[in-house]
Amino acid sequence: MNFKNSVVLLSGASSGIGYQLVKDLALEGARLALVARRTDISKSLAEQIGDASEIRYYKCDVTSKDEVHNTIELIKRDFGIIDIAILNSGVSDRSSILNYNSSEAEITFNTNVLGPVYFIEKLLPDFIKNRKGVIIGVSSLADAKGFPKSGFYAASKAALTILLESLRIELKKYNVKVITVKPGFVKTAMTDKNEFEMPFLMSVEKASRIIIKGLKKDKRIIEFPWQLTLGAKILKLMPTKLFEVLASRELRPKTK
Repeated sequence: MNFKNSVVLLSGASSGIGYQLVKDLALEGARLALVARRTDISKSLAEQIGDASEIRYYKCDVTSKDEVHNTIELIKRDFGIIDIAILNSGVSDRSSILNYNSSEAEITFNTNVLGPVYFIEKLLPDFIKNRKGVIIGVSSLADAKGFPKSGFYAASKAALTILLESLRIELKKYNVKVITVKPGFVKTAMTDKNEFEMPFLMSVEKASRIIIKGLKKDKRIIEFPWQLTLGAKILKLMPTKLFEVLASRELRPKTK
């Protein structure tokens, strides 16, 4: 995959992996349409990137179908076409079973599942008509199993992974690529809230490098780090009773 002069739509661009991807994709020569709820990213990013890339910013709530569709129309007006869509917006939850509520589920699924669906729904007609386009969905290695205290998050990422897999097969005949990115623990504002030890925690800089390297190699699935990827595959094969015993153990508290 070549990013030079490609119009890249990137959601969730205001923080975490998305923020770093902006900087790295700019160096690759991509023309960037950045979608985020926060608009204060523009000044700091512009100062860091300078004239390395054409960048435009679009404020959008990805849980709103109308806002997403309107934003895509604005991007098409400004750039003429969208070549690559990186659907990176996401939220996590660490809900207690003693405070189990549907409101948190709605927020998680609306952002992590319906958000990408709204983008894909609007993008597909052009991608299919032009017989080209790339959809990149950022899922998680948490899609492997139903982990305690993160049921909504794990379920939403599992849903996204399956959705992307289905689309990948269906869209192949239209020459539209669908790629799934599945990170492990990456140090972001979101993971900073976790109160447990996160093995093989990596920086956003390293995560972004791995993602871009995988995209350049046209990988269908980009999973990292390899240690957690292997662990996730083992968990999928693990007998249910054994997994439940291991998963029910208290997570090791984060060291100060």
